[in-house]
Amino acid sequence: MEPAGVDTGRHDEHSGPDIDPNPNEAMWRAILDGTDPIYARTRGRLKHLPGAPRCKMCAAPFGGPAGMLMRWRGRAPWPKNPDYCGACFQVLDRYHGGAEIESSFLFADIRGSTTLAEGITPTAFRTLLDRFYDVAARVLIAHDGIVDKFVGDEVVGIFIPALAHDEHPARAIAAARALLDATSHGDPGGPWLPLGVGVATGIAFVGSVGETHTAAMTALGDIVNVTARLASAAGPGEILVNDRAAELAGLETGSLELRRLELKGKTQLTTVYVVHAGGGLPA
Repeated sequence: MEPAGVDTGRHDEHSGPDIDPNPNEAMWRAILDGTDPIYARTRGRLKHLPGAPRCKMCAAPFGGPAGMLMRWRGRAPWPKNPDYCGACFQVLDRYHGGAEIESSFLFADIRGSTTLAEGITPTAFRTLLDRFYDVAARVLIAHDGIVDKFVGDEVVGIFIPALAHDEHPARAIAAARALLDATSHGDPGGPWLPLGVGVATGIAFVGSVGETHTAAMTALGDIVNVTARLASAAGPGEILVNDRAAELAGLETGSLELRRLELKGKTQLTTVYVVHAGGGLPA
């Protein structure tokens, strides 16, 4: 059974080819928003099988004999977030496309990575990056984010409604703070890796990109570019949060530093709030 909104490729012989550039948008939107009824039906069946932990979306067990059966049926942990099973998102791998939805994004950059790499051996720098990647992945997964990619000295996380629900802005900010904590920002001895983080919420295209079908899920749009720019503008130990994310997360903005930044490619100043590790979130 396919989720609602899937284009099977069948067309009336007199109607001509379907030129819709994104024919599976409805299907993608329902899955990314977590509103596709197939998940509720699947959860109703699988929640009765014993085994823990479970997929946080469909309740498929990962442990015990039932977990072995689920893995055989394609419900092994999903590489982009192993708190969820691959079957919950494999349909997106088969049907090229995506949807524009409001989501939250996190970019974290190593500050001064060029200078840092210059002062240690290449192998030591690789070891440091491995540690950063591991810590960042665990933090994003713990906060119901998707590990989009690691690019050099940067990590990119996506928080969609299907996984993080309406709290995706707060989850993204909490993940940013947890990442600063995990890299020892605020410790007397200083961080073992200086990071600047950008978090923003807005409408983006979330889906697969390219002429050929791909298993990758990524995000495109102005808000993604803004988040990347915020990470670049953040100082060590700073999280720059756009006003939409701050509003939806319920930040007490009156107690936070406000900045209006001139970001590359933007015609207007961008309003951001500065959050540090250990503070600035609602109780």
